[in-house]
Amino acid sequence: MIILFDLDGTLIDSTEAILESFHNAFDIHNAKHPSDKEIKALIGHPLDVMFAELGVEEERVWDFVTTYKEYYREISTQKTELLSNAKEAVEVADSFAELGIVTTKTGKYSQILMEHFGLMDRFDTLIGREDVQNPKPHQEPILKALEAFELTPQKEVWMIGDTQLDLLAAKNAGVNSIGVLSGYDSEERLKKFTNVVFSDALEAVEYLKSRKISHS
Repeated sequence: MIILFDLDGTLIDSTEAILESFHNAFDIHNAKHPSDKEIKALIGHPLDVMFAELGVEEERVWDFVTTYKEYYREISTQKTELLSNAKEAVEVADSFAELGIVTTKTGKYSQILMEHFGLMDRFDTLIGREDVQNPKPHQEPILKALEAFELTPQKEVWMIGDTQLDLLAAKNAGVNSIGVLSGYDSEERLKKFTNVVFSDALEAVEYLKSRKISHS
């Protein structure tokens, strides 16, 4: 079995770092600040899409993205934490499956975060925004991640994520998906895209563990 995890809202909570980095970018560029609620509603999308949706003019979007990244790099490890049960979820998953990370965050910073939490060595691959042309909900990030594994017809592939972007990417890539309620989308929203929804990543992993045992 192969299990692919999203990061924000699935394994980690970097909301404080994200919000602070967005507000810093709007400060630096003397632009009108969006509300925290408006920013949080877009988490999971690529940064350029988020800034554009928040009213930044097209020609200035990448200046905002660069400013965001420079600031986020400085504060991310101090202002990001593992979600409850996330460490155990990864450890349990690693005991019976091959693991990967598929995120819309910058892969370089994502790897630093997971090394900071002592979990990066549990994963065989990490696909970030810079690794693909088309981010989630496109299938490319998942298909790119699967290149790191030896696929067989008998080997199930599951994507665990907290937003519709994760679940749509899984559907587009032809793999199974599980929604978790530890992040940014509601149960009602997630159930439009998958019929398997759990409270957090650990519950999702325990479900997959029992599924593998019953099929073995």
